[in-house]
Amino acid sequence: MHTLSIRQLSEGLRARKFSARELTQHFLKRIEQHDKKLNSFITVTAERALTQADAADARLAKGEGGPLTAPLLGIPLAQKDIFCTRGVKTSCGSKMLDTFVAPYDATVVRRLHRDAGAVLLGKCNMDEFAMGSSSETSGYGPVKNPWDLTRVPGGSSGGSAACVAAGLAPAATATDTGGSVRQPAALTGLTGIKPTYGRVSRYGMVAFASSLDQAGVIARSAEDAAWVLQVMAGFDPLDSTSVDRPVDNWIGSLDRPIEGLKIGLPKEYFAEGLAAGPRRCIEAAVAELKKLGATVREISLPHSPLSVPTYYVVAPAEASSNLARYDGVRYGHRAADVQTLEELYKRSRGEGFGAEVQRRIMMGTYVLSHGYYDAYYLKAQKVRKLIYEDFRRAFETVDVVLGPTATDVAFKLGAKTDDPVAMYLNDIYTIAANLAGIPALSLPCGFVEGLPVGLQLMGNFFDEGRLLNVAHQYQRVTDWHARLPGAFT
Repeated sequence: MHTLSIRQLSEGLRARKFSARELTQHFLKRIEQHDKKLNSFITVTAERALTQADAADARLAKGEGGPLTAPLLGIPLAQKDIFCTRGVKTSCGSKMLDTFVAPYDATVVRRLHRDAGAVLLGKCNMDEFAMGSSSETSGYGPVKNPWDLTRVPGGSSGGSAACVAAGLAPAATATDTGGSVRQPAALTGLTGIKPTYGRVSRYGMVAFASSLDQAGVIARSAEDAAWVLQVMAGFDPLDSTSVDRPVDNWIGSLDRPIEGLKIGLPKEYFAEGLAAGPRRCIEAAVAELKKLGATVREISLPHSPLSVPTYYVVAPAEASSNLARYDGVRYGHRAADVQTLEELYKRSRGEGFGAEVQRRIMMGTYVLSHGYYDAYYLKAQKVRKLIYEDFRRAFETVDVVLGPTATDVAFKLGAKTDDPVAMYLNDIYTIAANLAGIPALSLPCGFVEGLPVGLQLMGNFFDEGRLLNVAHQYQRVTDWHARLPGAFT
């Protein structure tokens, strides 16, 4: 059952080929068998999952379910451990929140599991507070890549990617602040979409950088991603950044031909830095899209090389503000045997936060400090506007922008942990979409020495449907997305 698409699982449930309980038990068994090698879950909610499965079976017996009424009814999913889940530990991959049990559901959790009837398998491992590109900064140990257990799965949503790639869940939620949906999807051979900023509610999603964070989906195919995103998206009055705009029928638009599609290839994305193997895979994918009727032209995004330095001013600045709430007083880790309030703050934060989180808080505090705000933070925001303008001009002449998702295939565990700059450069192709707020999607387009390669598509605001459509049409004529790691078939 773990090789079936979400559509096939939904059809099987409605046809009573198997029950939601049987389906859930299948995935729980796979988690028990395989996750010791992957470390993709922090919490497995087996008892809750079976209860939800029984409730889904009762609804299915009444004739509910289907792509229009309840597309995810009875479908098991995993949640990144950044979404508050009532009655379940929500750790954000940090020892700071090791004892925090959320008293409410994030909007994404409510829509998927309470409203739509999807089954919650558990909460996925991740880089601490979503700060990382390899899922090695987690307070619960690093996540392993199912294609090669000596390599990283990407980050920060590495647990979500690893569990889906290994067939432990049909799909998983993820978040993307600078590429944390797309980069792990690329390194594990999956499809991951970051929607337009404001398209999916951030209510109940633990904040890293509020003007950049956006919830997304990691799944095996564009079709599967569309089924999940269709339920997640939509206006939420509880989120002040949520956009009051109708959700399009993304499932229904997947089968449109892409003849006449105008694709832009940014020359900056194909310059020095992109490894030869991934370049060949992407060029082959472009040729395939041309066969489907698309036209291709070179474009320029001249300010894209400034994305990484801009991001690492803006994101840490917002993180230093958002993480100030973890002080050992109201919730989270609290140091023992302290004598003063100052000591409580220092020791609680020093013990609860890992090295990467502490580094980014320090960076953010510095760029916001008196005398440096104008020199760094304000200047970064001005460059951010220039990056947005590059995309605005590009979409006047092309429908989608195409490029690599990552510079190379997955790297070895520990290879970059001592070099923060090298680690930060992993997101060089993904960050610009977050700074501009546009939707972006990664899909598999080949393999290099047995490791997956990701292709990135970026679209204009609220054009998620086009990205999913293009990816789906490509996946109809290729099978990269259908391949499974040999140890997890």
